[in-house]
Amino acid sequence: MAGETAIRRAAAGDEDALALVGQATFLETFSGVLEGAAIVEHCRRAHAPAQYRQWLDDAGTASWIAEVLPGDAPVGYAVVARPDLPGADPAHDLELKRIYLLGRYQGGGTGRRLLAQAVAHAASAGAARLLLGVYAGNDSAIGFYRRQGFVDFAVRRFNVGGRDYDDRVMSLALDG
Repeated sequence: MAGETAIRRAAAGDEDALALVGQATFLETFSGVLEGAAIVEHCRRAHAPAQYRQWLDDAGTASWIAEVLPGDAPVGYAVVARPDLPGADPAHDLELKRIYLLGRYQGGGTGRRLLAQAVAHAASAGAARLLLGVYAGNDSAIGFYRRQGFVDFAVRRFNVGGRDYDDRVMSLALDG
């Protein structure tokens, strides 16, 4: 049974914990879907502590970390930033760049709480929409986003290990 989690705003010094969770959840989600070498290379590049440090240092980016109690071990996180998705309007949209949660902690409300932080932040920043990209084969994540009110918006190609995959771009209208 997974323990209780607490969510707090991520800050400088959290980059190693965020990178660890990013790598672990990417491996957990995509082993058996992507080639192992492609996963390792993608994680080395996209989930390096330097990537998270860059986001943490960017005033236009907000991040939260979920930690299990007791002990504060990192188990999930969310990152909201300026959008880099097809059809995005940088003047009015924000993007949920990542929302990752170890499988053991899914289904207990932590993912919903992380998403609620991201949505509240986007709304308070005056965004009209919160966008996200999700692997088209990740039915569990797509179902989660749909239950939270997200709708399909566009498609983008995502390359890992020299192979292209489809990502769904989903959108949540915000009451701003």
